[in-house]
Amino acid sequence: MKREVHATTEYRVADQKLMEGAPQYFLWQARLAKAELGRRVLEVGCGAGNFSRHLQDRELVVGVDCDPNCIRIWNSRFADLPGYVGCLQDAESPDFADLKRYGFDSIVCLNVLEHIADDELLLRRMAEICPVGGRVVLMVPAFESLYGEIDARLGHYRRYTRRSLGRVATSAGFTVRTLRYMNPLGFFGWWANAKILKRTEQSAAQIEAFDRLVPVLSTLESCIRPPFGQSLLAVLERA
Repeated sequence: MKREVHATTEYRVADQKLMEGAPQYFLWQARLAKAELGRRVLEVGCGAGNFSRHLQDRELVVGVDCDPNCIRIWNSRFADLPGYVGCLQDAESPDFADLKRYGFDSIVCLNVLEHIADDELLLRRMAEICPVGGRVVLMVPAFESLYGEIDARLGHYRRYTRRSLGRVATSAGFTVRTLRYMNPLGFFGWWANAKILKRTEQSAAQIEAFDRLVPVLSTLESCIRPPFGQSLLAVLERA
């Protein structure tokens, strides 16, 4: 579904500051993604490095982002780590293929694909530089029924289901290894904010209250995979 989004840098920065109230949630995401990655990792949409910092045990970490301010912060943050390389790069550009020279065995892209108008093109770019058998780890927002003004202001073109993400991944040249929903509690919170309360931004109080429940939620989800959730985690393999 194509949409006109109206994201602003100021809104995204304000939302990132709000989300700083959810450290347990980000640790949970990082733990799940990191477990699927190899030794030579490309992070697409690295931002200021909030996930990259969890990869210091890897041989090589290359972070790319189209925001020069993010790359400036990223390079400064990891300046003392010789295996870290930050690059200003538009992932939709043909010269994205030049990154193949780093010899990646895995790619991670967390909460970025929904910001790309042509998501299949971005996945095809990843397939071009990923070796056969290499992995791509994605995290995206789930369910179009949750789409609201907060999504539009964040620059989300869409939300995904297992079927829709699996379809675009397969079309781009990947085999799907894992597609799992996460955070059913967040599903209801996002739905209420989007459809009932008609919020235009997230609530700091809601975020902090939710974050206190994350240790319990993550433990439960390690035992029982929920049939729906606010987010979707995918692990793809280059066919």
